[in-house]
Amino acid sequence: MVDRSPAPSMGASEKTLRVLEAAIRHSRFTDIVEDAGLAKATVHRILSTLVDEQFITGDSQHGYHPGSRFLGIAGRAISRLDISAIAEPIVEGLVRDVDCTVHVGVENGYEMVYVMRRDSSKPYRMASRVGLSIPMHCTGMGKAVLSSWTPEQVERMAAEVGLPARTEQTITDVSRLHDELALTRDRGYAMDLGENEHGTTCVSAPIRDHQGRVRYGISVSSIALEHPGSSISQFAPQAIAAADAISAALGAPAQ
Repeated sequence: MVDRSPAPSMGASEKTLRVLEAAIRHSRFTDIVEDAGLAKATVHRILSTLVDEQFITGDSQHGYHPGSRFLGIAGRAISRLDISAIAEPIVEGLVRDVDCTVHVGVENGYEMVYVMRRDSSKPYRMASRVGLSIPMHCTGMGKAVLSSWTPEQVERMAAEVGLPARTEQTITDVSRLHDELALTRDRGYAMDLGENEHGTTCVSAPIRDHQGRVRYGISVSSIALEHPGSSISQFAPQAIAAADAISAALGAPAQ
C-alpha cells in the first residue's frame, strides 16, 4: 500500500497537485481527504482555490468533478499524444531483448494499421511496412484488440466485412474466432501462426489508451523457419510487459 502521508517538507505546490490528483480520482470530499493524506482544513482550502480557478467543479455536498480548465488542458495534451514517440524506447528495448521484428499497430475500423516497425539483427526482413492496413481476425495485433470487444461487436464485424481467408490457417468461422478470442483474454496475448501470411509467426499483446480502451497492439514477429509451431509464444511475457509499459505511458488506468 502506497504511503500517502505528506512529507514534512512538502510545499504548497506539491500539496495542491496532490489534492488535484485526488479530486480527479474521487468525487466525495472524504475520499479526496483520505487519498491526499492531508488535513481536512488544508484539503478544503485547496479545493476552494481549484474550484475558483476552474480546475475542478462542485462542492463538498454534491461532489467534485474535473473542471473546464482541467478538461481543456487534458484535451490538448491527449491530442498531442504520438504513440510512436512514446513507444519508441520501449520498442527498441524489446527488439534488443528478443532479437525479432517488433510492430505497433492501431485499430482503424475493422483493420489494424502499422504505425511502427523495428527490425532485428537477423538478415531477413518482414513484408510489413508502416501505414499498411491488415485484417483484424487473422493477425496477432488484431486479435489482441478484438479480445476486448463484446461478442456482439465481433459478430457485427464478421457480418459486415466477413472473415476472408488469407492462408489455409486463417480462422474463417466466427464461432472459432470467439473461441480464439476467449483464449487470448485468458492468457493475455494473441498469436498469429501463418494465418495472415505464409511462413510468418507472431505473438501480440494489447495496448490500452488513457481511457483504458484497447486501441493498439504490439507484436513480436519472426519467420516460422526460425520459430516453428507456437514457439514464438516464448516471447509473450516480454510482449505483455512492453504493452503494459506503453499503456502506462499513454496514461492508461492501472488494472
